Amino acid sequence: SSAMKVAPNFTLTDTSGGNVSLAAYKGKNVLLYFSEGAGCQACLIQMNQIERDPAFAAAGLTVLPIVMNTKEQILADMAANDVRTPFLLDDGTVSTEYGVIGKGMHEGLPGHSFVLIDKTGKQLWYGEYPSMFLSNADLLKEVSSKLTG
Repeated sequence: SSAMKVAPNFTLTDTSGGNVSLAAYKGKNVLLYFSEGAGCQACLIQMNQIERDPAFAAAGLTVLPIVMNTKEQILADMAANDVRTPFLLDDGTVSTEYGVIGKGMHEGLPGHSFVLIDKTGKQLWYGEYPSMFLSNADLLKEVSSKLTG
């Protein structure tokens, strides 16, 4: 198999005012969810469905949503779509490091994509969904196959 790359570490402020560092999740499987965020209702609905689904926790997954919005922009959209998971606020640095910029509908913003990072900090999978949505079942199937593979 091809050598897996180590996921770039980062520390970002989230919408609840805390600092979130990828390094703090060593020993856990993490799914980064990049999206356009504010103004993209499908992006928020995706997160709403993820956080309501106990199958993600059951699979041992922590989902971290990352957007290039201001706190005010994304908080308004979170409230409108009943999303409670804090979003990580990126100035573009992390989205650029992970290669997700310009993959969606907007040149300067991240596309709708997921990055799976295992307990050792290796990047196992990157999936990109220009349709702006992936069902929880399909997402979990994709992720589980990589974790057990």
